[in-house]
Amino acid sequence: MGNDGGSIPKRRELVKEAARNPTTAEIKESQQEQQEYYWTTDPISRKPLSPPIVSDSSGKLFNKDTILEYLLPSPDDESTPLKTDAESILQGSVKSLKDIVTLTFDTDASGAFKCPITSDRLGPGSKAIYLVPCGHVFSGAAVKEVSGERCLTCNEVYASNDIIPILPTAATDIARLSLRVKTLKEKGLAHSLKKSSKESKKRKKRGDDEEAPALVPNATNTLSKSEKTNSAATPDLEKTNGHSGIKNTSTASLTARVMAESAASKKRRLENENLKSLFSSRDQSKPSGRSGDFMTRGFDIPAGAKR
Repeated sequence: MGNDGGSIPKRRELVKEAARNPTTAEIKESQQEQQEYYWTTDPISRKPLSPPIVSDSSGKLFNKDTILEYLLPSPDDESTPLKTDAESILQGSVKSLKDIVTLTFDTDASGAFKCPITSDRLGPGSKAIYLVPCGHVFSGAAVKEVSGERCLTCNEVYASNDIIPILPTAATDIARLSLRVKTLKEKGLAHSLKKSSKESKKRKKRGDDEEAPALVPNATNTLSKSEKTNSAATPDLEKTNGHSGIKNTSTASLTARVMAESAASKKRRLENENLKSLFSSRDQSKPSGRSGDFMTRGFDIPAGAKR
């Protein structure tokens, strides 16, 4: 009712519990939940992670077909929900295939990721790393204990700055990865240590690509029989995916599959019966006759009325 002296609540009755900062245990629990999600799920497509799995310069994990679908131009230049989500998650870290590295995981009998050296299970709560450019995944302890800067699996040489932690949470690791990206950009390199797209465009403008064929005039005649066979088998695939520059057969086939799925979805939209009902099925090239003008449809003007 009011004005009776007892209906107005005091502040201590409204605020039962004061706002407080989360405890260390609550922070660790939240990080653990996030780690479990990102170790098993693609954050862009929200589908389970499945090989081939790739990673960007920040150590995040993605399905390779998701990245390919993001990089491919969308039909009619429309911004799809997948591209919108990808841009907010990637934050400009992936602009081409050179900005990702395909990872090679070892698995145990249950299908879980493990370190090939220590056999420790890799996943939420573990400190896993991968090497650039080969992409082999190990536990952080295995790389620290072994002397030398060569991959323990393929013997590929790597620098100490090219040890990338997977899904890092420590502030020092995140800062180091950010500094590494800036250093590579200054050198004209991408995350995979390949020449960045901007650098390759500059080389084309300088005419480096025009001078290259002159150095090997009969390059087509020096191909081996196996290379000729592979090149003869790939033209149809290159015509299908529209990217003749893709030399990796698995990447090219995956790109073709993504483009085929996008073309099929576009075709399904065009064949929608509800959409067809909005448009006339009459051939517009043929004359419409007396029904051409709806204002005079069914009426004749008397001859005497004409002047």
